[in-house]
Amino acid sequence: MFKKILIANRGEIALRVIRTCREMGIKTVAVYSTADKDSLPVRFADEAVCIGPAPSSESYLNIPNIIAAAEITNADAIHPGYGFLSENAAFSRVCQENDIKFIGASPEMIDAMGDKASAKSTMKAAGVPTIPGSEGILDSLEEAIECAKEIGYPVMLKATAGGGGKGMQVCHDDESLAEGWESTRREAAAAFGNDGMYMEKFVVEPRHIEIQIASDYRGKACHLSERDCSIQRRHQKLVEEVPSPYMTDDLREKMGEAAIRAAEAVKYEGVGTVEFLVDANRDFYFMEMNTRIQVEHTITEEVINYDLIKEQIKLAAGEKIKGRNHFPKMHAIQCRINAEDPDRNFAPCPGNITNYHQPGGHGVRLDTHAYAGYRIPPYYDSMISKLIVVAQTREEAITKMERALDEYIIEGIKTTIPFHKKLMKHERFRSGNFTTKFMEEEDI
Repeated sequence: MFKKILIANRGEIALRVIRTCREMGIKTVAVYSTADKDSLPVRFADEAVCIGPAPSSESYLNIPNIIAAAEITNADAIHPGYGFLSENAAFSRVCQENDIKFIGASPEMIDAMGDKASAKSTMKAAGVPTIPGSEGILDSLEEAIECAKEIGYPVMLKATAGGGGKGMQVCHDDESLAEGWESTRREAAAAFGNDGMYMEKFVVEPRHIEIQIASDYRGKACHLSERDCSIQRRHQKLVEEVPSPYMTDDLREKMGEAAIRAAEAVKYEGVGTVEFLVDANRDFYFMEMNTRIQVEHTITEEVINYDLIKEQIKLAAGEKIKGRNHFPKMHAIQCRINAEDPDRNFAPCPGNITNYHQPGGHGVRLDTHAYAGYRIPPYYDSMISKLIVVAQTREEAITKMERALDEYIIEGIKTTIPFHKKLMKHERFRSGNFTTKFMEEEDI
């Protein structure tokens, strides 16, 4: 087992990893930018090293500085959390070269799953259902139009290196495809440095349902059930829950087995997530594989009563997976509380938290790095906390979340708490009758 782990991240996920490491008897190193010098991870880690100024490009994305921090503190492993360098093949490779264990995927795995076109080909060969689309990268508009005619409109034009909703365009005919071709490529090139495009059939009435997997160094995998992430805004998740209200026992078994095939086909090591789109007929299609811990891993932990960060660390240290699939016996919901103003199109609202009271009680969990007097910096993701509830049924979980949201007080800045309160009362959400288009179709 590792003696000391450096956490190459910030905020609630850094604090989350520190807590598990302390329970496992592992020393921790927090790295921080000058904007985060007063953060809770810096306070609660065994050691802390400043790695640069506020901009993430000069701190949390600065690989030489992070490696130097690991070396001077004698850290034998690095946990990247999510975001930042968690799926950066170059960072994983540099860790290898410096004899530091990267608690995440190998560089080869990140490359294989990060390129969506090659990932789709790999999954198709493994027998995992994939969305009909182009065979690899499209070389020209003419080839794109020909492909669209073969699979049938509507189609989705997607950047092979895309993510976060960038480099994507729905096209309903040849004309809209021609209009979107150049603009989507320019956006992809600007965002990812890669303008490679591929095409998929546009899925009607899609649900975004992902399967949590864990796999050891032998490539032996198990699944830990699903999470429904369909409540999104501009492809950014707002609320997640497990089990999915759309799920059936038969569909869960099929999707779980498909996720295991996906992980074992690429000999995946660690925890990860296989993401699917599920259509109106409950047919499901592979979308992508995330080779890291997810923001929403918390709700899976609550329904299976297991620490996924601990499992991730154990697998990275070479322990074998137990090989048992898990099925939820409880219902958990997570609301992402962000420093954003829902009344101004979710505009970011950094600033000082003047008053802070967090909810509690049975079945309520709050993962946060915030406190009264804490300043939300403008340089990073606007997440303040993740509010999680667990109950016997979905109805009870929604009621518990409403109560917890009413208790949650954050003053001095605008937050998404009012939005979540309205969502919990919305008839379509309460009935489970929603898709990834919910936020476009409803005025909340």
